[in-house]
Amino acid sequence: MAMKRVQVRMQDGKIREVEQGTTALQVAEAISASLRKSAACARVDGRLVDLDTALVEDCALEIVTLASEDGLAVYRHSTAHLMAQAIRRLYGQEAVKLGIGPVIQDGFYYDMDLAKPLSVDELGPIEEEMKRIAQEDLPITRREVSRTEALRIFGELDDPYKLELIRDLPEAAVISIYDQGEFFDLCRGPHLPSTGLIRAFKLQSVAGAYWRGDSSKSVLQRVYGTAFVKKTELDEHLQRLEEAKKRDHRKLGRELELFMFSEEAPGMPFYLPNGMIIRNELEEFSRRQQRQEGYEEVRTPLMMNQRLWEESGHWDHYHENMYFTEVDETRFALKPMNCPGHMLIFKNALRSYRELPIRISEFGQVHRHEFSGALNGMMRVRTFCQDDAHLFVRPDQIAEEINAVLALIDRFYRVFGFDYRLELSTRPEDSMGSAELWEAAESALRNVLEDRGIQYRLNEGDGAFYGPKIDFHILDALGRSWQCATVQLDFQMPEKFDLSYIGDDNQKHRPVVIHRAVYGSIDRFIGILTEHYAGAFPLWLAPVQVKLLPVSDPFSDYAVEVKRQLERSGIRAQADLRSEKLGYKIREAQLQKVPYMLVLGEQEQQTAAVAVRKRGEGDLGSMSVAEVTELLLGEIAGRR
Repeated sequence: MAMKRVQVRMQDGKIREVEQGTTALQVAEAISASLRKSAACARVDGRLVDLDTALVEDCALEIVTLASEDGLAVYRHSTAHLMAQAIRRLYGQEAVKLGIGPVIQDGFYYDMDLAKPLSVDELGPIEEEMKRIAQEDLPITRREVSRTEALRIFGELDDPYKLELIRDLPEAAVISIYDQGEFFDLCRGPHLPSTGLIRAFKLQSVAGAYWRGDSSKSVLQRVYGTAFVKKTELDEHLQRLEEAKKRDHRKLGRELELFMFSEEAPGMPFYLPNGMIIRNELEEFSRRQQRQEGYEEVRTPLMMNQRLWEESGHWDHYHENMYFTEVDETRFALKPMNCPGHMLIFKNALRSYRELPIRISEFGQVHRHEFSGALNGMMRVRTFCQDDAHLFVRPDQIAEEINAVLALIDRFYRVFGFDYRLELSTRPEDSMGSAELWEAAESALRNVLEDRGIQYRLNEGDGAFYGPKIDFHILDALGRSWQCATVQLDFQMPEKFDLSYIGDDNQKHRPVVIHRAVYGSIDRFIGILTEHYAGAFPLWLAPVQVKLLPVSDPFSDYAVEVKRQLERSGIRAQADLRSEKLGYKIREAQLQKVPYMLVLGEQEQQTAAVAVRKRGEGDLGSMSVAEVTELLLGEIAGRR
């Protein structure tokens, strides 16, 4: 009897006819040996499945390779299972209760309940056991089980975490278990065909984590790791991580005396004099750019009545992230955003259509509650300065104003040497306002991006609760992505605050609000810049721009004189007048990452000159004080 045949539409549009029951892996093998070798899993009618999945009806098929994003995720998830199997082999099944082991950016982790805590020193032996299991090339196979059977299997193992996961699954859920040798795990999959395909991995750290992120539940041990298809890729990644450690803004912040933190104010940065110089320079640079674009700066209170936040919608959508207090028996909130205050400023006067657009900006200090475990130096804090602006525009001005904002952000980022990617985020589940207004706002942002020919990624459901947004993801010197600037289009708050302007028909009309931030958080931006430049800030941002180094005590007075001349020109200079050898002083200045060093000895004093050394370039030769001043001021003005 002839086998039934099914039609398989491949990704290139071609149709392949195969016998019913042929697996995705067999199709890949029939296409080419190289495709079979590079295959990680398959996508059947849009759903990711294992390669041994049988094709039983006409379908669309894509062979997902290890080189793809989905393929790498499957590779890493399979490595997480490999790690769990190795830990079970080393410590025994009774001593290891498994939680979950998802893929994360650049790697994976597995949460486990272990009879005794793991130390970092134990990661090496676990890696060796993982390599042995990989060499065994154990087939990884999937089996579906009923809910009753799954509860029985994991009940016999006395595994409370898997039992909880099973009980929380929807009634109609398909429950699957993956086997590899003696090891099995509850998992949705898909996975690689065998452990032998896993070649390059590294276990990185151990940390504590609440089960399912719930602080009322058990603390499990979270083992982090990473995996790559090629060892060269793993080596490059580990090298980048080592470089990132050297650039860690928390470490450099201490060494360069930029900022500090205290247990007296967790998650709230203290700016030291050097850090304050950088922050002031960033703010002044922004002010100059914004003045040229017609922005007017304002300041709003840190704390406002709770009813304002109820009116704005923050109470319904954001109150769990806010700090509240009571004054004169009235509830107040520390502002988490500057928007409501700017709405009140617009509403403070009668507005004409001729005044619009009105662009108001603020370096506003905001407070947002973050869990202590999420705090991370300057990157995740509880209070930060937002370089906020709100543009109140007529509907016919939306496209022009958003275009101008995008151009302004581009100019900013070019100064710092950042490339960036754009992301358009649409209506979230927890949003306010009508579907029609949201569609109008989303279309307006999409049209601007497409009219400018800008490539962007669509991020469904990640907009602000009051409107869609365009997010800028900047790439630093190590290729890491950071979300900073944002442009948000808002039809909701003008409605909430009953904002209006008088049109040319003498009738009231509703403005549209564009929310805009360039740095996003100045504090976080400083953290990013510190790592981007590895603490070697460009001259215009450097807290100390010039270090004067007299070769010996007799030339200290001349060093002080030159220092004063430079300071009168607006250059930040320090003189190292210690009775130390010149080589020691140069080394100290290098460690402090000072852009320029001016060496002063007998010849320099006699000729009213200085010997110039530039960071990264070395000796530039002798210059007069006037010449070096001109050089420095030119570089500062150009922000090179």
